[in-house]
Amino acid sequence: MSTPQHRRSDYAHFQAITPRWQDNDLYGHVHHVACQSHFDTAVNTYLIEEGGLDIHAGDLIGFVVSASCDYFAAITFPERIEVGLRVGKLGTHSVQFELALFKAGEDEACAAGRLVQIFIHRAGNQPASIPDQLRAALTRLLRH
Repeated sequence: MSTPQHRRSDYAHFQAITPRWQDNDLYGHVHHVACQSHFDTAVNTYLIEEGGLDIHAGDLIGFVVSASCDYFAAITFPERIEVGLRVGKLGTHSVQFELALFKAGEDEACAAGRLVQIFIHRAGNQPASIPDQLRAALTRLLRH
């Protein structure tokens, strides 16, 4: 079975991340849990900065309902990394993000995964339609 390649040119947006010392595991590389955290950081930074999501007082909140990651190469502290971000599917209430971790300046990903987020109303926990400003920001990331 061949491993699909994930290249920098496959992604629409990048978020620089600086791994922390505590992200390392006993084997000397960034722990898989930290990789998932970097994905979450990139997604939420984009939603706040580009989509106008108000995580503190807004009516809309996003919950991760599914997440996965495949690993291809180790990342070690203090290597600089970038998270590539694109949208694979955009629904009425949810979005599937496709993400990849790249060492700074490298073309092939060290890890790639997906994160599915559903949006709900803060009051009542009912599914919420994605508002226009947020939908426009997500549409810019749609994979072509």
